[in-house]
Amino acid sequence: MRSKHSVSPAERRSRGEKVFTLFNYLFLTLSAATCLIPLLNQLAISFSTSSSVAAGRVFLIPREFTLESYHFMAQRPAFFLSLWMSVKRVGIGVPLSLVLTILAAYPLSRENSEFKARKYYIWYYIIPMMFYGGLIPSYIVVRDTGVIDTVWALVLPCAINVFNILLVMNFFRGLPREMEEAATIDGAGHVRVLCQIVLPVSAPVLATVTLFFIVNHWNSWFDGLIYMNQPERYPLQTYLQTMVISKNLTTMDSLRDVRSMANVSDRTGKAAQIFLAAAPVLAVYPFLQKYFTTGIVMGSVKG
Repeated sequence: MRSKHSVSPAERRSRGEKVFTLFNYLFLTLSAATCLIPLLNQLAISFSTSSSVAAGRVFLIPREFTLESYHFMAQRPAFFLSLWMSVKRVGIGVPLSLVLTILAAYPLSRENSEFKARKYYIWYYIIPMMFYGGLIPSYIVVRDTGVIDTVWALVLPCAINVFNILLVMNFFRGLPREMEEAATIDGAGHVRVLCQIVLPVSAPVLATVTLFFIVNHWNSWFDGLIYMNQPERYPLQTYLQTMVISKNLTTMDSLRDVRSMANVSDRTGKAAQIFLAAAPVLAVYPFLQKYFTTGIVMGSVKG
């Protein structure tokens, strides 16, 4: 007879899985909290009065709720000029990067028998991925191209990302070859196969790299600092970086700002700007999130 204290291997395995699952839930909850708490803190500060923030009474819930910080930001033309520059950068840069990535990934996804020079092009892309020429050569290229102080200086240097090309290439290589072979038998060429067969079933990886492009263009600030000589042409993140390191954000431009100064300080104003800068990406992510995991996994399982 089995002792009442003995535990079967299946029961032990079940207990181990429960402990492991509980640990995963706790770890993911803590990780999510470390990401959400700073954002919620900045949101609460932006909706609070400067006196409440200075007194240290604001953590996750606004104190003495006010919209003065956002009203104050709406009166600053430089903020909206930089916002418009970032919108133009995303509107031009994301479609351009997506088209170039697809055009590079599709031929690389073909077999060596179809594309004889495939291995040479693979190395051509991988070497720049591992070795970077440096800031000064990059600036000289952009300057001599004649795009300094234009949106193209923010778009063209980062139009191609080798990691995204490899991700899309591996996804294309994982698609069933029977679909392409059937279209080829019916007389379809590579352009038609790509546009009508491959791309319609590649929504997960395309949504994934689109999210990468949006985040990269929206959050980038350093290139705006070195490629833009006029502050009014700064993208939003470059403008915010200059504001965050400046000593005084709430310099009064006119007498109409005096009333706002009662409830607006450096901290509340900067918090409002930071949240406004993060809001567009936060709004886009939920619509692309369902494709994110699928695109990453399927784009990395086949080389």
